[in-house]
Amino acid sequence: MLKLGLIGCGKMGGALLRGVEQALGKSSLNVALSDVVPEAVNGLRKCLTCKSITGTPAEVAAASEVIILAVKPGDMKALCELLAEVKGSRLYLSIAAGISLSHLETWLGGKQRVIRSMPNTPALVGVGAAAFARGSKANAKDAALATKILGAVGTADEVSERLLDAVTGLSGSGPAYIYTMIEALADGGVLMGLPRATALRLAAQTVAGAAEMVLETGKHPASLRDEVTSPGGTTIAGLEKLEQHGLRNALIQAVRAATEKSKALGA
Repeated sequence: MLKLGLIGCGKMGGALLRGVEQALGKSSLNVALSDVVPEAVNGLRKCLTCKSITGTPAEVAAASEVIILAVKPGDMKALCELLAEVKGSRLYLSIAAGISLSHLETWLGGKQRVIRSMPNTPALVGVGAAAFARGSKANAKDAALATKILGAVGTADEVSERLLDAVTGLSGSGPAYIYTMIEALADGGVLMGLPRATALRLAAQTVAGAAEMVLETGKHPASLRDEVTSPGGTTIAGLEKLEQHGLRNALIQAVRAATEKSKALGA
């Protein structure tokens, strides 16, 4: 039985909790919830079928083995300093952007096991991409728990903390890049005469299908691209234009810029 606490019952925290319940089953999970907005707690409880209680942050921590910290970055210091007063040892999993492991560990009193993670918004529909880094006291069992929790709503990779800014630049900000690409593809379809709704559906499904091909086949994207690129055909004509207008470099530079911005925010 996993005793899991959630402090901050917003969209991302709620998505993680619902994913864990679905993955483990209601009989394997007890949850404790806390949020400054009572409606957020009540709304999330209605979505759960496992046993749940509510309380203050300190009460949630006291009742839990693992606590997901899903509050705004600006609220994290005060919350952690409050939680440092709770007796006992437990694992804290932070999903707050820009808050370092050293800060989290210090604010929590220096004795707690801490993992810092960076999920992304597609976790809300069960297909997120997350990465996490262990603090100085977190062990392999803790990492396995983090993988189970984050992986319940997508994929989860362990990285060193210094790489979490790059994770932010790639998968954290990445959905916005893909939404822009979907919109542009749909606009191209409309330009060529397709109805807007049809063009948007075709564009979104094409992106989803191509991504699934990469994940399911394990093939390099270049290999999959070659499989649909016939000599002298339509696809190579389109690819030529993408190269002329710098799509590849634009995406690389987007990841670079977002990564550097993430580093600056955490400085």
